[in-house]
Amino acid sequence: MENALGEFLRSRRARIQPEEVGLPAYGRRRVPGLRREEVAMLAGVSVDYYVRLEQGRGAGVSEAVLDAVARVLRLDPVEHDHLRLLVHPPRPDAAPGQTVRPGIRLLMDRMAEVPVFVLGRRMDVLAWNGLADAVVGFGAMERCNAAWHTFCAPSAREFYPQWAAVAAETVGYLRLDAGRHPGDPELAELVAELSARSPEFREMWADHQVREKTWGRKLFHHSVVGELELGYETLQLPGDPDQLLVAYTVEPGSATEQRLALLANANASASASASASLVRAGGGAR
Repeated sequence: MENALGEFLRSRRARIQPEEVGLPAYGRRRVPGLRREEVAMLAGVSVDYYVRLEQGRGAGVSEAVLDAVARVLRLDPVEHDHLRLLVHPPRPDAAPGQTVRPGIRLLMDRMAEVPVFVLGRRMDVLAWNGLADAVVGFGAMERCNAAWHTFCAPSAREFYPQWAAVAAETVGYLRLDAGRHPGDPELAELVAELSARSPEFREMWADHQVREKTWGRKLFHHSVVGELELGYETLQLPGDPDQLLVAYTVEPGSATEQRLALLANANASASASASASLVRAGGGAR
């Protein structure tokens, strides 16, 4: 069984060299980075206390100790929060079905000039508007899950010219989800499948990097219009902290804006044709 807390702490201390924190780099080191004894000393706790923490026995550890360990290991705010969740995990939930509210779907449909979709637990893509489908091709995916698509879809490496960066971001966010929802059997099943199918995923997952999905830029190679360089903004939906509204943005006057307009026009034409077909079918039935 994975000791996520211990592996996370070991991975964090492995990236810090003794001289970076004012310690002499004496003696032969079997593993890179700080020793457990050095972390304990710098954090002001006993070696036994810190060893128990790395063994996954974090019950009863105070916030002050966690803050001290986070300071020594130079954790950023996202990693610090992740450490708290690993030490004091929330109760496993019942993992209810993920349902997107009708109002959110209506909102997305009204955003005809903006590619937008809803990302749920385990990076499942729950809903999208027509332009997001035209850009990413959600409707044609074998499995509508961002992590599965990144590591298992044959076209992913061509679709994402900066695939390594997308893959690292994906694994980092999936790690956050695992910390927020410990014991989720569906997430464990997804991780097992990705680990079995992708050596890159196995390596990245073992590195215990954590990343929040808030904003950034992403490069796509679209099969019809070519390269698209889009920003993205991620908004947490009120009433469901496990659902994120992700909207792609475009730089005004850029080549991407022109290419996105072509996709938007094509999508609008397709939607109009589909609506006309429904009207004709309805009329014939009467």
